[in-house]
Amino acid sequence: MIPPIPIKGGPRSLATVTEVPQLRKVEVSFVGAPPAQQIARASGVSGVEIHDGVLRCVVYGSFQPFLEALQGHEVVSLESTDLIQEG
Repeated sequence: MIPPIPIKGGPRSLATVTEVPQLRKVEVSFVGAPPAQQIARASGVSGVEIHDGVLRCVVYGSFQPFLEALQGHEVVSLESTDLIQEG
């Protein structure tokens, strides 16, 4: 009889394996200047850049800190695309 292989951290369910925080590419257009510094300081936001008046960044995990950084700024358009994560 072959003994079972011990799993570090205990058995994993399908739910734990698939609970990977989302990674999204976001593009936002504003009325007026984009609040780039405010957005860059939000938790989970990286790669903030502005090109032709459109702010682009990557949001990792919860979208809430990113949305809170938009407060007080009029958004004309917002597009969010899931990025494929390898793992």
